[in-house]
Amino acid sequence: MKKIVIIGPESTGKSTLCEQLAQHFKTLWCPEFAREYLQTNGPGYTYDDLLSIAEGQLALEDKYTQIVTGSELDTHSSSLLFIDTDMFVMKVWSEFAFGKCHRYILDQIAERKYDLYLLCKVDLPWIKDELREYPDPETRHQLHLIYTDIMVNQSIPFIEISGNYEERLKKAIEAVNDL
Repeated sequence: MKKIVIIGPESTGKSTLCEQLAQHFKTLWCPEFAREYLQTNGPGYTYDDLLSIAEGQLALEDKYTQIVTGSELDTHSSSLLFIDTDMFVMKVWSEFAFGKCHRYILDQIAERKYDLYLLCKVDLPWIKDELREYPDPETRHQLHLIYTDIMVNQSIPFIEISGNYEERLKKAIEAVNDL
């Protein structure tokens, strides 16, 4: 199975892109666990909450992996899983908010393997919701640079995704087909 992770700062179209790609390739996508966690527990979070969110994200990813690999989807589609967020996102979030990161998250970065990253740029308008924290362009750009640095310094291929929603989807489909 090929696992494709969509990452980037908040409000860059990650969830939308995951859903669109899953529909296009007739497969499933693993949503971001943090949203569910924060909607249930409130938007205020602690350093230790980020560990719980990371554990929940990985459990959700494992669940979707089992569903996709055991499904009756056609051969091509059942070999793909789109993942909205991974432990790199948890690392950036943790270090940006608290200046440190749980060892568990770092260990999972080293342990888990993916096939492609789609890094979303901050060129979409920021959409306010009760869980988003960084609307200012400077912070969004700073976070994107952190993600870019991570992508450049790891061995898994990545493609930067930019433009409007239609352009992003087209570029992402091309990258997945090339994979």
